[in-house]
Amino acid sequence: MRFLVDRCAGRRLADWLRAQGHDVVYAPALGPDPGDRALLAWATQQSRILITIDTDFAKLVFVEESPHHGIVRLPDVPALRRVELMAQVLERHGMDLAAGALITVRGERIRISTSRRNVRDGRSKGG
Repeated sequence: MRFLVDRCAGRRLADWLRAQGHDVVYAPALGPDPGDRALLAWATQQSRILITIDTDFAKLVFVEESPHHGIVRLPDVPALRRVELMAQVLERHGMDLAAGALITVRGERIRISTSRRNVRDGRSKGG
């Protein structure tokens, strides 16, 4: 998969994804922080899934209907747990992510959103 890892999500996560064989760009490599809209637009143009801890991206997608290629939000995940939880997301929900889902991880709960009207919880069996 192709990822853009936001600076707030951390280099450790970017390095781990690269080690797993993914195509990864770590946002600081793009220069000064361009802001959320520009970052999301760049990720979309490059067909990259954005990984962030920033909660503002949900507003951009659901309220402003900004296009995206997939987003993983880890807003309450401590830096030391991000790799572990991202591994779970990829293992359990890789197909959803590849299809452009917005995935939010809070604690042990994984929420998959494919649109405002089609939301399911990663802990439930059938969705």
